[in-house]
Amino acid sequence: MVTLERPALPAVHRRAAIGALPEVRWAAVALALFTAGGAAQLTGAPSPVWWALYLACYVAGGWEPALAGLRALRGRALDVDLLMVVAAIAAAIGQVFDGALLIVIFATSAAVEAVVTRRTEESVRALLDLAPERAALLHADGTEENIPVADLDVGDVVLVRPGERVGADGVVISGTSEVDQASITGEGLPVPKRPGDEVFAGSLNGTGALRVRVERVATESVVARIAAMVREASATKARTQLFVERIEQRYSGAVVVAALALVAIPLAFGAAFEPTLLRAMTFMIVASPCAVVLATMPPLLAAIANGGRRGVLVKSAVAMEALGRTTVVAFDKTGTLTEGRPHVESVTAFDGFDEDTVLALAAAAERPSEHPLAAAVVRAARERGLAVADAGDFGSLPGRGVRATVGATAVVVGSPTMPDADPAISRLQAGGATVVTVTADGRPAGFLALVDRLRPDAADTVARLAELTGNAPVLLTGDHAAAAQRVADAVGITDVRAGLLPDAKAAAVRELQASGHRTLLVGDGVNDAPALATADVGVALGGRGIALAVETADAVIVRDDLITLPNLLGLSRRARRVVLANIGIAATVIAGLVTWDLLGTLPLPLGVAGHEGSTVVVALNGLRLLRAAAWRRAGTPGRPRALRYGDR
Repeated sequence: MVTLERPALPAVHRRAAIGALPEVRWAAVALALFTAGGAAQLTGAPSPVWWALYLACYVAGGWEPALAGLRALRGRALDVDLLMVVAAIAAAIGQVFDGALLIVIFATSAAVEAVVTRRTEESVRALLDLAPERAALLHADGTEENIPVADLDVGDVVLVRPGERVGADGVVISGTSEVDQASITGEGLPVPKRPGDEVFAGSLNGTGALRVRVERVATESVVARIAAMVREASATKARTQLFVERIEQRYSGAVVVAALALVAIPLAFGAAFEPTLLRAMTFMIVASPCAVVLATMPPLLAAIANGGRRGVLVKSAVAMEALGRTTVVAFDKTGTLTEGRPHVESVTAFDGFDEDTVLALAAAAERPSEHPLAAAVVRAARERGLAVADAGDFGSLPGRGVRATVGATAVVVGSPTMPDADPAISRLQAGGATVVTVTADGRPAGFLALVDRLRPDAADTVARLAELTGNAPVLLTGDHAAAAQRVADAVGITDVRAGLLPDAKAAAVRELQASGHRTLLVGDGVNDAPALATADVGVALGGRGIALAVETADAVIVRDDLITLPNLLGLSRRARRVVLANIGIAATVIAGLVTWDLLGTLPLPLGVAGHEGSTVVVALNGLRLLRAAAWRRAGTPGRPRALRYGDR
């Protein structure tokens, strides 16, 4: 897919923007204080020193979740944030280190969530910048006025000059050109536009001038609707929670009620206050979900780190967990299964010419042109070792091609016009190829067939994903049906849905979800962003993918190595199995310690030791996924069991 660049913030500015987030600042302060406290404790500093540092860590990292928990409590709801703050405070009675560790974990999680949210918001704003801010309005008397795009009304006529972006969704009423609308529809090549054809705001005009009648106001344009859909889908998806968080209400309520009962009931029967309070605090510590949190996070974070070393960035533990529940994969076409740029697939020469001559003439005529097809023709000639001559009298024929003089020969390269070649050209076009003809001194010389070349690892990736998920992948593309079917046949996909605008692509994802699938979408362009946000998991190709797709997606394949996707899914499934095993271990230890505390007398140091011991065990078990062998085995066909629709 053609990449539309946007101005990137300098690295120092991006760091400053991230550092300006209060969640990031407080998490950094809490971590620094925790580290200083640990260093002071280990080096034998006086206890007031490291106690003061730990307590400062409590304040820095805990005030925000405590405030959020109190607000939730005011709304008659309990959450793990409040429980963890209470448990941390309770831990200060005997083990202030434990409490400070809990605070740092939660503060860091909040910071990561804030950073992801900020970057998504920035990318949505950048998307709206695709459409120009002003447009050339043509009045009935022929005069021209430069006005803000937001002031355009339906029925207005605007002039779009060569190289400009279209200011509004509309219909061409005069002029011919070729418009690059890959950012909107995903079509791999610029599309010829003539009177009666539709154009979209944000698409890039070619070499011809167009007069366009506005059909939609700025707030209702396709690019504006994409931004709205990304906002809505991202906000909805942000509420997806990890297992621990999905049960936080019940768990938090049960622990609080039990702790209060452990204080109130014995006191009502005349028990001594201090041992009663100590038993309740011990219960609060051993029942705290620290081990369960670490049972969940280390396997997922280890899997994230393992993928990162192989060029795959997974943005959160939620995303890594969701990857393992995928039951069907949907692919974009252009730039995802294909390379996103045209290549000369074949050259056909007519009598009196040979293939090399036809290609050399076409390359010489096309070399001054900036059209993507021209670059492909010149590249093909050089790959064959042909000399590309200098051309004179170059001229562009908007929507039709180019003309030039090569040596003493007048050459025209453009759209098919030769009746005797129509059957051959029609067959190529029906197979999804773009055909350009070459004439020399008015005589048909031959024609070239250009296609968007398939990625070499696409077919293998599709086959391995089908085996991993138990369902054949789906192709969702904005390109025309013939091009989509050609790619689908080459990679082994049978479910093909072509001609989809961004909202229709997102609707297709929702349709797959409604049929019971947990859907993973792989894409790389603006037109994929709503579907990436709507899917249970979105994966973007980062090498050529534009900013909005990369920011909206849950995972990014940084090196554009598509074959890493099956390994990522397999690793995620293994991480989920480790998570479930860890939760079982942590829950068993918590149940045992709680039972001991309730039925006997559990010494606080022993309770802390048991609690921390289980934490260390589950953490080390999760870190096994850092090994290179875990990545190699993850994508091996036949190893992971395909999930059924009901698996969670």
